[in-house]
Amino acid sequence: MGNKGLKVFLAILLQYSSSPSLQFSKYNIPLQIWQGFESVYGGHMKVKHIDHIGVAVKSIEQAGKFYTDILGLKIEDIENVADQKVNVAFLPITDSEVELLESTEPDGPVAKYIDSRGEGVQHIAFRVENIDEALKELKAKGVRLIDQEPRKGAGGAKIAFIHPKETHGVLVEICERE
Repeated sequence: MGNKGLKVFLAILLQYSSSPSLQFSKYNIPLQIWQGFESVYGGHMKVKHIDHIGVAVKSIEQAGKFYTDILGLKIEDIENVADQKVNVAFLPITDSEVELLESTEPDGPVAKYIDSRGEGVQHIAFRVENIDEALKELKAKGVRLIDQEPRKGAGGAKIAFIHPKETHGVLVEICERE
């Protein structure tokens, strides 16, 4: 927190800390302090659009037939992301895409997902303007994260996941692309 932020925070804290009618934000922070924090830091990350929807599949070849033969989409590329133990097939649709996720190892996250929930939508990804700032804001708001720092994802994106307990059971990814 810079000097300006610290001054605003302290002024608000002193003004409202003795108030018997103190209200709290949904993040369990005194509302007046939260509003002061938002006024200094903007409060909302810049989400550009839905970047992609990740679909966990047992076989890209088999699952891909529906998207290509029935919907008429084209698999543009298939990439191996070794550190995530997954092959990713990219099916672009305007400025978003469907990503078919096929595990390369039985202990990979996608294989575990399929074992527990079956094939289907595994995550939704939102493209943000600046992933470092977005993560900083999420941490400041007390949001539980799977990734504390961005990591390399498929297609050269910088990615980070938000814990599904924060998002009502949906695995949410934020990503930044150049």
